[in-house]
Parts: sequence; C-alpha cells; structure tokens
Amino acid sequence: MKKLLLLVLLTLAFGCVSFAQTDPAKTTPTASASPKPKKPVFRATKDQVTAVQTKLKTANLYTGEITGKSNVDFKTAVKSWQKDNGLKANGSLNRATLEKMGIELTEKQMLIPINQNHYAKPKEPKPEKPATTKPTTSTASTTDGPKRPAPFQAGKDQIMALQKILKDGKMFAGEANGERSDELKEAVKKYQEANGLKATGGINAETLTKAGIALTDKQKAQVAAQAAYDAAKMQKN
Repeated sequence: MKKLLLLVLLTLAFGCVSFAQTDPAKTTPTASASPKPKKPVFRATKDQVTAVQTKLKTANLYTGEITGKSNVDFKTAVKSWQKDNGLKANGSLNRATLEKMGIELTEKQMLIPINQNHYAKPKEPKPEKPATTKPTTSTASTTDGPKRPAPFQAGKDQIMALQKILKDGKMFAGEANGERSDELKEAVKKYQEANGLKATGGINAETLTKAGIALTDKQKAQVAAQAAYDAAKMQKN
C-alpha cells in the first residue's frame, strides 16, 4: 500500500514538472525577427534600352548597334547625355534619366520614387574677387589729351611693293616676298637718304607715301593720331 501511494505521488510530481516546462505563458519565442523588406530596384526594360539607344544614335552620341542591351559604349553615351541635361553622369538608366528623355515608364517602375541623388548638384558660383584699382602714374598716357598711338605697321603687300621699287632702283637684290630682312633695311635706308627722308631703315608712312604706295584707312588714322600726339607733346613742353 505504501509503495502504491509513493508511486502515485511520484507520478503527480513528474506531471507538475512537465506542465511547468510546457506552460505557454512562460515559453519564449524561438522564431527570429522578420527581415526588413528590401527596397525595390529600378531596372530599365529591353524596349526602354532600345528607345534610349535610338535617341542617342540620332543625337550622334552613340555609334553602336541598337540591340536593347547595355554595353560600355552605350553607358559612355548615356553619361554624356546625362551630363548635358542636368543629371548625375553615372551611365545608369534610372527613372530620372528615362523621364528626362520622355520615355514611358511601366506601372511597376512608376511605384519606385525618383532618387534625388540622380540629379546633378548645381555648381556654386565662385565668389568674385574685389576689384583692385591700379595706382595711376604720372605718364603722358594718364594725362588729358590724345593718347600715344600704336606704332605704324606696314602690311606684307606694301612691303612687297616697296621691295619691287627698290629692286628696280638697283638698291635691293633680294626677293620681293614681303618679308623683312637686314638686307631690306639697308636698302630702305639708301632709298630714304636719296629722297630726303630720315634714314632709319624703318618702313614708315613717309617712306611708303614717297614711294607712291597707298596707305590703308587704318594706317591713315594712325598717322593722324600720331601727329596729334606729337603736337600735344610739343605744346606741353
């Protein structure tokens, strides 16, 4: 009888322990936390790639074949187009690029928002440097009156015409090619001396006029400006 009672007590005790271990209120969930949903990735379709290749080929940015498949040359062309149209030049056919090109999106693509990072950031204007005024110097160019004109320059055709005159006068043995040379300078000096001009060797307005070679309108204006400058300088002195 005692053995039977002891057996019943042991059975009850074992049952209580088993119930405590399987109590649903005390069990801890073993399942791991659900993973975060992945962001949708924007992908251009084959028809969209074909449309972009056609547009870029028309714009002479892409010279490859229109296959609907991307390649290195195609990405380079896309980058060039993006750079010229205010987009980030990454060569990717993202939503911003397709919409900028006027290419229709699929319903699935329209659910993916535009990434603002796909737009190029506007360049900030460089700060302007403060204007600095140069100190004025007490030269003739800063005083009232006519400014000193640029030096007289004879044209190639005028030099060539003068060379022919000097050759005819047996003063110059070189070619009448319109090029300056030391030989020509010495010949001009001889001509100037023979015609009562200041023998400088320079082909100035007086020498050309004496030789009957016409001056251009620009040269005539320069001669007049030089005369006005010389007159003003003499009055000042």
